[in-house]
Amino acid sequence: KKAELRHFYLQRVIGKGAFGKVRMVQHKIDRSEYALKYISKSKCIELNAVRNILTERVILELLDHPLIVNLRYAFQDEENLFMLHSYDIKPDNVLLDHRGHAHLSDFNIATQLTPQKPYRQNRAGSLAYMAPEILLKQKYTTDVDWWSLGITTFELLFGQRPFGGDSNEKVQESILHDPLQFPEKIQVSVECRQVIQGLLAKRPKDRLGHGKEGLQKLKSHPWFQGLDWEQLESKKAQPPFIPNKDVPNYDAVHELEELLFEEEPLRVHPRSKDSTATMEIDTKFLPYDHTKQGKASALEPNKTNLIRRKIDQAKYNAHGYYELDHQL
Repeated sequence: KKAELRHFYLQRVIGKGAFGKVRMVQHKIDRSEYALKYISKSKCIELNAVRNILTERVILELLDHPLIVNLRYAFQDEENLFMLHSYDIKPDNVLLDHRGHAHLSDFNIATQLTPQKPYRQNRAGSLAYMAPEILLKQKYTTDVDWWSLGITTFELLFGQRPFGGDSNEKVQESILHDPLQFPEKIQVSVECRQVIQGLLAKRPKDRLGHGKEGLQKLKSHPWFQGLDWEQLESKKAQPPFIPNKDVPNYDAVHELEELLFEEEPLRVHPRSKDSTATMEIDTKFLPYDHTKQGKASALEPNKTNLIRRKIDQAKYNAHGYYELDHQL
């Protein structure tokens, strides 16, 4: 039996995005808790983000890694698209699970590099984390991810980003031209500075992580001496911080907004045969149930390949990706 919204108890709203929200839910039978990401079909179409959502849906099913927020269910109704993930502490791109292990989430602008298309040239993502080559509209590869890791590492250590400004234009200029400077009020080791400087090298070829041996060079850096990478990946390492599950880590404003200002708060909408949403969403956002893996896949291989080919064709055309509205 396919999963539907009515199979879950709706709990508090814990996050909000451009065209959707994240809500805590609990399965009515097995009492498992999930983070439910629900996306308005009309908003999705209005923001020209249909292909982004379909790409995220396919990539999430293909991924299976202990440090990724993996997909558990996917379904839709008349109004919304739904994706359920294992519950985590905060609805942002890096999440902590109940044991303190970090997970990556949010793949709606993710892409796949292939031997045929080893580069990208579109501009998508959050401006503050964009590498210089993206801003310069140059071809880029996974080197841009090492840059984003450098920004995130700096922010975690110092509580601020290394490149800033009071407007998008000034942030962009800072990323492109300002030298990397470390705050004096917080002291870190020389090895730590070396890693951040390496990750934030403005030229991709100079960046720590670049090339086929880049990952190994990063892992063998003295700053990571003593770190057991296999223990880390298998989630056997002891996290330095374990969140309190009884403390809600969300902004109550999101729930108040839905209660007070939403014209149509989330509720069960049976799908009609004469759907008002686009045919592309209705036919390509296929249902998924993680409990059926290995028995009968919710997404048949031929459909997976067909959708992947069509998504790739759309992404590789002359127009590139839909460009997001960047915010500081």
